[in-house]
Amino acid sequence: MEEKIGLYNMAKIQETKTEWLWYPYIPYGKVTIIQGDPGEGKTTLALNIAAALTRGRTVTGETKDPLTGEELYPCPVLFQTAEDGLGDTVKPRLLAADADCGYISGVDESHYPLTITDGRLDEALRLTNARLVILDPLQAYLGADVDMHRANEVRPVMSYLANMAEQFGCAIVLIGHMNKNMGTKAAYRGLGSIDLTAAARSVLLVARDKRDSDRRIVMQIKSSLAREGRPVAFRLGENNQFTFEGECEADPENMLMGLGTPDIQPKQIDLARQFLMSELGSGEAKPVKLLTEKAKEIGLSMDSLKAAKKELDIRSFKNTMSWYWGMQ
Repeated sequence: MEEKIGLYNMAKIQETKTEWLWYPYIPYGKVTIIQGDPGEGKTTLALNIAAALTRGRTVTGETKDPLTGEELYPCPVLFQTAEDGLGDTVKPRLLAADADCGYISGVDESHYPLTITDGRLDEALRLTNARLVILDPLQAYLGADVDMHRANEVRPVMSYLANMAEQFGCAIVLIGHMNKNMGTKAAYRGLGSIDLTAAARSVLLVARDKRDSDRRIVMQIKSSLAREGRPVAFRLGENNQFTFEGECEADPENMLMGLGTPDIQPKQIDLARQFLMSELGSGEAKPVKLLTEKAKEIGLSMDSLKAAKKELDIRSFKNTMSWYWGMQ
C-alpha cells in the first residue's frame, strides 16, 4: 500500500542542519525575500551581501563563519536585474562595495526576457555553482502569464524556486516592492499574493530611518528556520558607500508608518556609559567587535553604545583590518 501512494515515515527521514549565508537572516538552500518601498536600499543591501560573498567575507566583514569558525572563501553569485543598467548602475555599486566582479554573473536577457521556470537559471547554476542568486525585482521574472496576485499561479513558481535552492544548495534572494495598504501588518505589505511571503523561509524589510535620511533599518518580519533576528542598521553615504552599523532598536510597523526608530531610553544610555567607562576607562583601546559582543550579552544595543560613545567623546580609529574605540 505504501508503494502505491508514496508514503513517507518521519522515522526514516534524515535530520539536516541549515547552513547560513547570514545568520539568522539569509539561509542557504532556501528562498529569502527582501522587500521595501522604492529607494529604501533593498538592492544596495543585496549587492553588498553579494560583494562580501565574492571576497570570502560575511556581511559584517568577518573572514570566518561566526557559527562554525571555519575560514570563508570567495563564492560565485548570479545577479539578475530588470530595473538597473548593468554598466551605469550595477557595476559602479559593486565596485563601491569592493566586489570581485569576476565572481558575479547573470543570464543574458538581450534576446528574450528571463523567467524563473524557463530553465536558464538552472543551467546558469550548473555552470557557475553560484551560492547566491538575486532576482531584482521578483515580479519581472515570474513570466507574463503569471499574475502575482493569484495564489494558484504564484505557488508553482515559488515551489520551483524552493526546489532549485534546495537542489543547488544556494541562497535565493528575491527583491520585492511594497503595496500601498498602509495600516496593515508588515507581513501583508509585500506586493502580490501573501503566498509569496508564505513560501519564503525568511522575509526582510528594509526601511529608511525617518530621523536620519542616510540610515536604513533591516527588520526580519518572518523567520521559519531560526529565532527572529534583531533589527540591524546600515548607512548609505556618497558614491554608494555602505557602512554596516549592527543591531539597533526598531519596530517594522512603526517604520512603515513613518515614525522612525524609537528614542533611546535614558536608562539604556546610562548603562552604556557605565559599560564603556569600565571597558575603556584605563586608557586601553579595544576592538569595536569585542565591545559590541560584550554589550549584546548584557542587553545593550549598538544605538545606545553610539549615543554613550558620543557623550564620552570616545574616538574611533582603524588598526590593520579592525576598528577600535578608545578614550581621547
